[in-house]
Amino acid sequence: MSRNKQKTEVLFGLHSVFEALKAGKRNIYEVMISKERSRSRLEEIIAMAEKKKVPVIFKPAVDLDRITDSARHQGIAAQVSVFSAMNSKTVFNKVQQRQASQFILVIENLEDPHNFGALIRTALGAGVDFILMPKDRAAAPLPSVSRASAGAMEHAEIALITNTVSVLQSFKKMGFWVAGLDGEGDTLLFKADLTGDLILVVGGEHRGIRPLVKSQCDFLLSLPQKKGVASLNASVAGGIAMYEALRQRTFG
Repeated sequence: MSRNKQKTEVLFGLHSVFEALKAGKRNIYEVMISKERSRSRLEEIIAMAEKKKVPVIFKPAVDLDRITDSARHQGIAAQVSVFSAMNSKTVFNKVQQRQASQFILVIENLEDPHNFGALIRTALGAGVDFILMPKDRAAAPLPSVSRASAGAMEHAEIALITNTVSVLQSFKKMGFWVAGLDGEGDTLLFKADLTGDLILVVGGEHRGIRPLVKSQCDFLLSLPQKKGVASLNASVAGGIAMYEALRQRTFG
């Protein structure tokens, strides 16, 4: 079954289930808890589920292993609606309705759900307004990504886009500057102006930013590195860049 036709999925892990309940963006049909799990760490989740009139069902741990296809569920899972990602048109409309300058993260060809989850979590902390990523051939906002983000994905404004180049062109017409993160970029991160309406493009683990997308960047950012380090992975490099943008946008 394709993701578009799928109506429900299973979240698992303490943080993912808790943050999904807290965010209120998904329909949550039931919370499943291992009978072998101590209730002390789950009391807040149980209380929140009961307040929202979500059924709480206790099951043997082996059942949760089977339902989640993982033994790393921390004794809790939830049957929920599929994560509702936006499209680029919705993001354009939301951006036009806001008065303050916007900070957007575009993720290019990222395949590792752990890197994706780490970037989402950092993006929320760094004040990113929207996260855009390709609809195909990239990590999707699945339960594994929610878990990797420690539940941060449940609060994120994520859009799946079909043509990154045309989306960047449209934003540039709206006055956005586009900065690409590139190991060979000719603009040092700490000397770049990252204020105003900004899009930061972070490339994938293996190929980085595609040439056509790179051609839409107004400048390419590089991180200073000491000897002996070839490069940083996508989530670490993206995190450093996002927090430099936060520093400039918040403290000048």
